[in-house]
Amino acid sequence: MPQPSEPSDFRPTPKDKPMPLEQARARIVDTMTPIREHERVPLRTALHRVLAEKVVSDIDVPGADNSSMDGYGYAAADMAEDGGALEIVGESMAGHPYTGSLGTGQCIRIMTGAVVPAGVDTVVMQENTHAEGDRLVVAQRPKPGSNIRAAGEDIAAGATVLAAGSYLRPSDIAVLASVGVSEVCVVRRPRVAFFSTGDELRPIDGPIEPGEIYDSNRHGLAALLSELGMEGIDLGVVGDSPEALRAAFEKAAAYDAVVTSGGVSVGAADFVLDVLGEQGSVDFWRVAIKPGKPLAFGMLGNARFFGLPGNPVSTAVTFIQLVRPALVRMAGGHPAAPVRLDLPTLADLRKSPGRENFLRARLVTTDSGRLAVDPIDHQGSGVMRSMSTADCFIVLPAAQNDVPAGEIVTVEPFAQTIWGHPVD
Repeated sequence: MPQPSEPSDFRPTPKDKPMPLEQARARIVDTMTPIREHERVPLRTALHRVLAEKVVSDIDVPGADNSSMDGYGYAAADMAEDGGALEIVGESMAGHPYTGSLGTGQCIRIMTGAVVPAGVDTVVMQENTHAEGDRLVVAQRPKPGSNIRAAGEDIAAGATVLAAGSYLRPSDIAVLASVGVSEVCVVRRPRVAFFSTGDELRPIDGPIEPGEIYDSNRHGLAALLSELGMEGIDLGVVGDSPEALRAAFEKAAAYDAVVTSGGVSVGAADFVLDVLGEQGSVDFWRVAIKPGKPLAFGMLGNARFFGLPGNPVSTAVTFIQLVRPALVRMAGGHPAAPVRLDLPTLADLRKSPGRENFLRARLVTTDSGRLAVDPIDHQGSGVMRSMSTADCFIVLPAAQNDVPAGEIVTVEPFAQTIWGHPVD
């Protein structure tokens, strides 16, 4: 088990200046050490894993020149003009190549994917021909060399198919299968412990009393970690007491990362930062975003610690903007820069300068056929339904004031690339 970090005398105060989001994100990602432990897994189970080693092809793909369509193969020199005729001497099918070679004035029938035999340098589409017994009339000649896929056109033998650090998507699995790879070396999945804090939290499968709420954040974190391909370790709900937090932190320190929700502000029952300062270290604890300002980042033993705010939207926003890219880096991947669009807003936006705002919104197509963004009515940080009904953020810079309807704003869709492409 990793040993606890040196005790810290850190104690946050409300006067501590929040860190700008871009600075906080860069600072977090730069401190993440990619996991070095590797394992070999069958290709069929490698989806959403990160390659630990590059994959080099032993073969050409395709392995031989082949036809890109159904038609007839011949030597272009034998067809001087449209309407010429050739003798059909055989056929080449996918998996059943023509084994002979063509003489002057001859052609073969050839199917898509079939090997192009010696003497053929052009394939004419079947639709541009008509056959009369063993005689083929070419009504419309293609350009010489047309409709033939060269050996190694897709992947050449000795070429890197995927670089180390690649996040394996379904298309990547297919590419690896095309070069005969049956298993791959991947990075061990990060083990991420998570728990919620709060005496008011109750299990979702039982009743609640006045003043109590269902523990939704923990289920949201579990889903976010699962979607990211992490191994989540659910440590349950921890009460609002230093003793309970110390016990939870001691258990959580054995993992690669720890994500908590709640208890990171400066309220009377917020002890996360104090206990983290005792058992680990705090790098920073406030970020200039809304929602989500009270976010703590530090170390707990050898585990990276992320203390997220307790309001459900704040938990989701801070995970997406700060925790997710950090875990991608820890997993051996490369966090992709957020994809953002410039679109008009369909409603007025209220904004005071000071913090970067993430407003929940929906992408819509206007009557004129143009893309625009429509903000969700209720933007409270406790209204998780605003995240459920939205499909994007409207991102307003820290210095921004109110924005009238029709103005162009920055939009960050929820559905976008999270794992960037490594450079081999």
